Amino acid sequence: MKLLIFGGSGKMGSAVAWDLVQQDDVEQVGLLDRSFEGLERISRWVGSSKLELHPIDLSDRRAVLEVMETYDIGVVTLPNRRLSYRVAEYALEAGLHLVDILEEYHRHPDAYEIEGLELPQDQSLEAYGESLHTRYAEKGLVFLDGMGFAPGMSNLALGSGLDQLDSTHTAIARVGGIPDKPYADRHPLKYMITWAFSHVLREYMVKVNVIKDGAPVEVPALTDRETFQFDACGIDGESLECAITPGMPSYLYTRPSLHTFAEKTIRWPGHFTAIDTLKECGLLDLEPVCVDGKEVVPRELLLSLIQPRLIPAEDETDVCVMWTSAEGIKGGRPARVDSFLWDRADTVNGLTAMARVTGFSAAIGALMLGRGQVQGTGIVAPEDGICGEAYTIYCEELAKRDILIEERVTIDE
Repeated sequence: MKLLIFGGSGKMGSAVAWDLVQQDDVEQVGLLDRSFEGLERISRWVGSSKLELHPIDLSDRRAVLEVMETYDIGVVTLPNRRLSYRVAEYALEAGLHLVDILEEYHRHPDAYEIEGLELPQDQSLEAYGESLHTRYAEKGLVFLDGMGFAPGMSNLALGSGLDQLDSTHTAIARVGGIPDKPYADRHPLKYMITWAFSHVLREYMVKVNVIKDGAPVEVPALTDRETFQFDACGIDGESLECAITPGMPSYLYTRPSLHTFAEKTIRWPGHFTAIDTLKECGLLDLEPVCVDGKEVVPRELLLSLIQPRLIPAEDETDVCVMWTSAEGIKGGRPARVDSFLWDRADTVNGLTAMARVTGFSAAIGALMLGRGQVQGTGIVAPEDGICGEAYTIYCEELAKRDILIEERVTIDE
């Protein structure tokens, strides 16, 4: 099969490429990005004759379509909604199946901070999302949506837990990328950048849809905080915290019968308190303020100041953590299924933990799509497209890449 990666010179796109070229049934991997220098750098790092470089700006519709028509599947690793939806529209024209890692459920676009998403005239976000789904389905195309770490892996692990129960009432996913513990205190917020930090701050400020008491409700991000001990995957009681973020929006629509659902971001203790201070000072606001006669956007100023301090040093590595819990009834008794992950960076090959769990998950999704192992047509959420036996295949593929999900089933006596 031939696969085309959009945003191929970025951290996640390059991880997808690194994985795909190693697969026997992959004939060609295209990297499409506007930066020729960036593409050449990734090509040298991947070092495979299967790579084909396409230095094209996404605004050049004709050139992009010409390239798309020579591939079977596209993998979108772009940084914002405007570009992601643009590629989705192009893929429809070209007849290209698609996998996207964005933390968006394209069938129901997020109403907050839409990042320049271009809507057709006189069409609402909801109507546009449904139109996109319908047009993909009518063409028999699959758009595997939100297929990275969270959303993506977390959707699948939580979905597998729910599927093992006779009836369900609660589903919580706790997921996050953090500095490896020795390096956390070297950086502000006990955090370092492993993916776009502007997206991280966005997730801290938007309203989030969750399910409470059996109904969808909107709550502020970073509420419903938990402090917990992570005791799985060979980790002995590491203290962590988590809070609600908008990481798995598809569950509101694919599992609406749940009594409780939320996705929460994991961080080292103290992180969210520091974020609270930044919010109280107005430093995460998007409304410009006047400083010495010049308009300044507080969040943009903060990003310019803090991002250099969050970049990992050459010797610093990250960790990706996941704990999902599905609760319900099995065999007439209360039961729960917990899934755990603690994944470290690959220092030999120069892959962060975040690149591994996000990029490899997207690559596996694209491979499974090409192999006919993904269910459904149109815009397909991970938990609907890769479930049952397909989830077993997905976990086997992860294990080949030394990414291991530990599962525990508990049934009350």
